[in-house]
Amino acid sequence: MPQAFGNPVALPGSAILFRRIKKLRLIYFLLGLLLWFGNALFGAEATNRWHPAAGSLMTRWAKEVSSTNALPEYPRPQLVRTNWLNLNGLWDYAITPSTARAATNFNGHILVPFPIESALSGVMQRLDENSTLWYRCRFKVPPAWAGQRVRLHFGAVDWHARVAINGRPVGQHRGGYDDFSFDITDSLAWQGDEELVLAVDDPTDGDQPHGKQSRKSENIFYTPTSGIWQTVWLEPVPKICIDDLRLIPDVDKNLLRVKVAVGSRIESLKVEVVALSSNKEIVRVLGAVNRELSLPIPSPHLWSPDDPCLYDLKITLLDGNRVVDSISSYFGMRKIALRKDENGKTRIALNDQFTFQMGALDQGFWPDGLYTAPTDEALRFDIESLKRAGFNLARKHVKVEPDRWYYWCDRLGLLVWQDMPSGKNTTTESRLQFETELRRMVEGRGNHPSIIVWVLFNEGWGQYDTERLVPWVKTMDPSRLIDNASGWTDKRVGDIIDTHSYPGPESPQPEADRAAVLGEFGGLGLGLIGHTWSDQFWGYQPMPDKDTLNNRYCQLLYRVHILNNSLGLSAAIYTQTADVETECNGLMTYDRSIFKLDTAAALVANRGENIVKFFRAVMPNALQGRVLWNYTTEKPDDHWFKPGFLAINWKEGASGFGTSGTPNTLVNTTWDTADIWLRREFTLNHEDLSTAVLQVHHDEDAEIYLNGVLAAQLPGFDTIYNEQKINPEAAATLTPGVNLIAVHCHQTSGGQFIDVGIVAPQATKVAK
Repeated sequence: MPQAFGNPVALPGSAILFRRIKKLRLIYFLLGLLLWFGNALFGAEATNRWHPAAGSLMTRWAKEVSSTNALPEYPRPQLVRTNWLNLNGLWDYAITPSTARAATNFNGHILVPFPIESALSGVMQRLDENSTLWYRCRFKVPPAWAGQRVRLHFGAVDWHARVAINGRPVGQHRGGYDDFSFDITDSLAWQGDEELVLAVDDPTDGDQPHGKQSRKSENIFYTPTSGIWQTVWLEPVPKICIDDLRLIPDVDKNLLRVKVAVGSRIESLKVEVVALSSNKEIVRVLGAVNRELSLPIPSPHLWSPDDPCLYDLKITLLDGNRVVDSISSYFGMRKIALRKDENGKTRIALNDQFTFQMGALDQGFWPDGLYTAPTDEALRFDIESLKRAGFNLARKHVKVEPDRWYYWCDRLGLLVWQDMPSGKNTTTESRLQFETELRRMVEGRGNHPSIIVWVLFNEGWGQYDTERLVPWVKTMDPSRLIDNASGWTDKRVGDIIDTHSYPGPESPQPEADRAAVLGEFGGLGLGLIGHTWSDQFWGYQPMPDKDTLNNRYCQLLYRVHILNNSLGLSAAIYTQTADVETECNGLMTYDRSIFKLDTAAALVANRGENIVKFFRAVMPNALQGRVLWNYTTEKPDDHWFKPGFLAINWKEGASGFGTSGTPNTLVNTTWDTADIWLRREFTLNHEDLSTAVLQVHHDEDAEIYLNGVLAAQLPGFDTIYNEQKINPEAAATLTPGVNLIAVHCHQTSGGQFIDVGIVAPQATKVAK
């Protein structure tokens, strides 16, 4: 049966309790004995009709889930009414051919809201594309609700849902990620049990938005979610009520824009909006319904990851002086925009201040609940784990979460880039559905201050009409930034230019009106036996152990912050929060039992603050400042690299040398011919003789000489700066004082670049 809610029972005083304890022990013993015999004689189903299926991996929260406490929290934290009834719990289920018009027999029980494929549903069965999943639930409407309208809410059902109450159809819905509701008042009997029947069809691998769900789950695609996967609940409302709420912070004008939607045009209706801070009223506004109101917020306390300040809202619908309806909500005052930094590079600015965004790609999968976290505490745990390790951002990857996940991001202070779940979008009908669900996502999650970016497409999956869709989304929500495509298929629209690089890192060049981000990188894989989904697992770059993983991660982050400081990178997103099925690229194991990184070291590395630099510049390159070289693009004589050579008619230019648009480059002097030759003198201190290494970014073949001796020969190309050992013969020529470095680089096709420095290692990992 659905969960019931009641008042807590008052316990007797300690003295009375002490006197009764012997009687209670005897009573409990007899009751326990009777229960044991009842189970033995009549079966345990009378007292426990549910247990999780035998999943291959479970989280520690799974043991807290029962048939009477499945996600009991109020599911809509930004439009709260105190009176409601949670329908999560044991429902009947059946699977029939999709041609069946009804389910005549139900197979057993399923724990709602866990998808049927999950262990926590108690079923763990995949739904065939030619099958229909049926649910049946019986509930009682509280008598106190008489005279009100009753709404039935579904947090999310994947994918096509048809709903009937007491045999009468009340509506249907297509879409796997958005909430929907029906007014079921006229279909209720208002006495005894009411019957809810839900039929669900889920094509999973069809054209509709489905993210990373796949019937052929392997590699980066995972077990599908079918049917109910978010909370189902009932709510009594007056005939005329508050239907929706739109909240837009305007930091520049110190106000909150509020629109309260009401399904009535009665002129006497008004809405009163009260903002509170720490339970103290700060402003009260009375205005018309269905129109935008301005709520002044004097000296606003701005929301940020380091200071996630939230204000409370009380909203009352009035007809004259009569209270018709009331709700509570909350909001955060924050602003996201593009700004130029002191070097003229376009950056993402939070509250007009550049904050480097260090994020994790967050898939939102759980080994025991799939799309559905086992508990609300588990949802919170993921966010807290990222925060502890110094992350200030999550990119919610091709999935839309329940409202409570964003609530915890708002409360705890985690920025969110929200992906639109991907679909194939091959037909006119499927594209219309994609746009319908895109609009629902923007409108349905648009009040959360944590969300700062909408990501339209991922890596070209189902990408179409990008140039049309980006301004359409911007019109719907001008208060946020738009990433037109994360990786691969940039269409030069929106606010962000985004690249993916494994393991990376790399950075595109910021543009005049678009900031540069690294939408995915890393993927350092480590499967920990006993905490994997199966015996077969993989990572983009396998790591042998935790120590190697930690050291490699800190090296990657060192380079990320070089790109931040030198190229203007605004954000980087590491793959990923947790392992998912066979993909073991997570910061945590799939069961969330082990955080693979040293949290203290990751905290320092991610923030890019107080990092013990890996290298000290001995002879700077373009990363460290403006460095002048003599250069020529005409072939010199054979002694060009030796001391004493006179570089007559050579030009002078600042490194790096190359063409704009070559990845991860700082081009200060254009070089666009097949070859370039470079020379310069530098001064070396005695303490650097034994530790100096080359730091080179080359595209393509490079030869480097020190004091006339070949120090390194580097074929091919690199996409980032890398350290190279100096050949012993060349190292032996180095002396304190003045030395000579000479470089030749040859280019065949594509981008081209050469920049060389000499550095001395200072540390191998981030200091704790």
